[in-house]
Amino acid sequence: MSIKSDIWIRSAAEGGMIEPFEPYQVNAINNSRIVSYGTSSYGYDVRCAKEFKIFTNINHAIVDPKNFDEKSFVDFYGEVCIIPPNSFALARTVEYFRIPRNVLTICLGKSTYARCGIIVNVTPLEPEWEGHVTLEFSNTTPLPAKIYAEEGCAQMVFLESSETCEVSYADRGGKYQFQNGVTVPCI
Repeated sequence: MSIKSDIWIRSAAEGGMIEPFEPYQVNAINNSRIVSYGTSSYGYDVRCAKEFKIFTNINHAIVDPKNFDEKSFVDFYGEVCIIPPNSFALARTVEYFRIPRNVLTICLGKSTYARCGIIVNVTPLEPEWEGHVTLEFSNTTPLPAKIYAEEGCAQMVFLESSETCEVSYADRGGKYQFQNGVTVPCI
């Protein structure tokens, strides 16, 4: 696999791979500095939407990926999400992705958040996966942490193969295909 920035930029801009697509790096809005988003050197910096699911243990639930209780989350909609100490929140990208059959996408956290003890975790976006990406923000600090909606939060790196995969995520009927909102674990 290799990274070919000119190919993915054309595919993203013309082929609907990323919508909405920002062809440049945006780091200020109305003369106010923001956490940057848009096209970067070899990837794309995504934005966090305004909808969040903040983890809470008010029901003293056990976190079980095979039987996840949605009552473990409090829904929140707003410009800034406050994540409690040593907790996490789920969010989604503003951008909708359509990954080509010969591309694997890896998500990495942005250094601005990482340097504050906020870790962004996303599993790879497999060939022919489509939807809004669900993001997990872990607050590893003993203090409350802020996540800014509509600003950059993670970087997608695109790895292009010289061959198409034999079985894509769409071929397998992946359970997270076409997700639109913040999607909790399911099996």
